Amino acid sequence: MNPVIAQLNPVFENRVRLGIMSVLLVGDPRDFITLRSLLGVTDGNLASHLKVLEDHRYVKVRKEFVNRKPHTSYLVTEAGRKAFQDHLAGLEKVIRNAR
Repeated sequence: MNPVIAQLNPVFENRVRLGIMSVLLVGDPRDFITLRSLLGVTDGNLASHLKVLEDHRYVKVRKEFVNRKPHTSYLVTEAGRKAFQDHLAGLEKVIRNAR
């Protein structure tokens, strides 16, 4: 395997997880419904991909009450931010090497 390709993070090979990280990195924490709407995926699909990101400690779940109602939001951890930036840097290397 090409050493540049080997540097890419397999967690981000899925388009939904790539989308989740992209959305969370450019804005404030997002709730489940907003993520689902922005990414155009089903509840189950989004939940399973969020779980993978949580298991790798790339995404953190924040539970709180808003107007006395439970509210769950998701945000990127520092480890997630670094892992995603490293992945993007790896993609840039692949592109540079292809020229």
